[in-house]
Amino acid sequence: MKRSVLTRYRVMAYVTAVMLLILCSCMVAKYGFDTGADLTFAVSQAHGVLFMIYLVFAFDLGSKAKWPFGKLLWVLLSGTIPLAAFFVERKVRAEVEPLVADGLATAKA
Repeated sequence: MKRSVLTRYRVMAYVTAVMLLILCSCMVAKYGFDTGADLTFAVSQAHGVLFMIYLVFAFDLGSKAKWPFGKLLWVLLSGTIPLAAFFVERKVRAEVEPLVADGLATAKA
């Protein structure tokens, strides 16, 4: 497996997780303090687009790593739970790094 597949996933996992935290704080401002409705709308739209990109990259990584459906589903859904994507990304990286190293060793041989 190419390192770029893992790198794309990792970048989008972090971007999606950060955007979700920003969206959550915007929602608190909007519904708790009745302010920032326009900002909340813009952030929610940006998060939606970035989440779709995250889904594509996570599915690509999962299909190349040959994950079972349950694991793939958990990784896909981790982008919807605040803070979960940070922990899932770390676990996925630790699991997929040996596959990347094996792929690089095979390519060099």
